[in-house]
Formats: sequence, structure tokens, C-alpha cells
Amino acid sequence: MLNKLIANILPLMPKKLVWVFSKRYIAGETIDEALLASKLLNEKKIEVTIDILGEFIKTLEEARENKNQYFDVIKRFTSEKITGSFSLKPTMFGLLIDKEACYNYIREIVALAAQKNSFIRIDMEDSSCVDMEIEIFKKLRAEFPKNVGLVLQSYLRRTMSDLEYLNAINSEIFPINFRLCKGIYVEPEKIAYKGYQEVRDKFLCHLDYMFRNKMYAAIATHDKYLVDNALLMIEKFKIPKNMYEFQMLYGVTPDLRQSIVDRGHKMRVYVPFGKQWFNYSTRRLKENPKMASEIIKALFVRG
Repeated sequence: MLNKLIANILPLMPKKLVWVFSKRYIAGETIDEALLASKLLNEKKIEVTIDILGEFIKTLEEARENKNQYFDVIKRFTSEKITGSFSLKPTMFGLLIDKEACYNYIREIVALAAQKNSFIRIDMEDSSCVDMEIEIFKKLRAEFPKNVGLVLQSYLRRTMSDLEYLNAINSEIFPINFRLCKGIYVEPEKIAYKGYQEVRDKFLCHLDYMFRNKMYAAIATHDKYLVDNALLMIEKFKIPKNMYEFQMLYGVTPDLRQSIVDRGHKMRVYVPFGKQWFNYSTRRLKENPKMASEIIKALFVRG
């Protein structure tokens, strides 16, 4: 109860206080800070996916500015030989304002990534965006099959149907590339599974389908139960190392993360940064109120 109370109150607190919690989970506000965090992860044999924070914008001018920011980040990170890729949210480019303009901005970003021999992951957002984001992905994959991937959320009741639908565009030459996660947005029960174990079971069911159909699986979880079962599945199906990876959020479960790396599996860390860190931080806390205990430690133990 105390954790939930803190999670609900924190968005009303001064940003300096929220930063006490946030700095563990966000690389910083600037490209230089994100670069430093990425280099340190690379030194530990961990790849990265870089995300500029910000979503659900209000104007297309913001969308254009966000596109330019991504251009700067892609050019800087690839020139400095960071081992990693990039993630983006379509609402950051005006998905809910002008779908065509949003697609064109994202296409420019993917085209630059392809030119730099890099990769763009289209993040999945709430249920109002899913159909549009799948169609953007399909259209981009037809043009850039090696350079674009998508996220699917196992708690959505529709996800198996989406996997079956998208399997039609899978190929052995260019396997379709999905990040599979549990899902974070608050959705009604009629469209999302709510039970803790139920969501876990669906995650493993979706992963099983991906492996059986030779899709590239980015296994995004901090749940040791899911990690252990994914490893059993990898062994069962004899999945080659170039057909899967594990993914985790920056600053979360570092011991579990390192144990996966130590066992020789590819790990990629989602590295968020940018001036819009406040909304990201408060949302993460609401998703996982147990993190509130970290705030208390930071304030009263570490000062």
C-alpha cells in the first residue's frame, strides 16, 4: 500500500525529487550522456537500443523536431561505432494527428538507419495505436526488410492473431523481427489479459509460435520465470544464436541481466534519454510500484 501511495503521489512532486528515482533508469537528458551509458554497456558485451523520450505530441512541428533529433542520434552513434540500434514511438511523430505525415517521418528515419547499416524498432503503444503501427511496420518492412522491427505485447488478447497475420510476410532470407514483452499500458479486460500467471503463459505461448515459425525473437523481460522458460525453449528447438536475443530496460535487474550474458546469450539494453524523462519516470513507477522502495532508500539511506 505504501509503494502504491508513493507511486500515485510522485508525479505531483518536484522534478528534482523525481530525478532521485529516475537517474537509475534513464541515461540522462543529452546525447553525450546516452553515448557514455551505451559505451559502458558495450564494454560489458551488451548491445543497446537507443530511445529518445517523448510521445503523444500535440503538433506536427514537434514531429519534425523529433525526426531531426533521431537523425542527429543515428549519425552520432553510428559514427562512434556504438554496438546497437534504435527504438521509436510513432505517436512521437504525429500518429494520432496525421498518419501519412507520421509514416513519412518514420520512413526517413528508417532509410537513414538502412544507409548506416543499422536497425529501427517500432515500439508498440496503447490499443488505440496497434492497427496503425502494424500497418506502418508492414509497409516499411516491404522496403527495408533488414532494417525494421516491431514490438508485440503478450497481454493483449489479439496478439496471437497478429502473429499469424504477420507470419504471412515472414521469410527465411529476412526473418521478421519482433520484440516480445508483457505489455505496460492500462487496458480493459475485454482486450487484455489481467492475471499475472495468465500473462506469463501467453508470453511463452507467443514465444513458442515465434520459434516454431522461424521469426527473430527479442525476448524482453525481467521475469526470471520467463527467462528460464525461454532458455529451455531455445534448447528444445535448438534455436541458433543469430535468431534471438534478450532485452532489458536500463537500470533494471542488472544481476539477472549479467547472468544471461555470462551464459553466452546476446543481451540488448533499452537506453532511454532526453528532456521528456519526467513522464517516462512517473509512468514506470505506476507500472511497478515496488520501485518506490528504491526512492525511500535513495532519500534516507544514500542521501
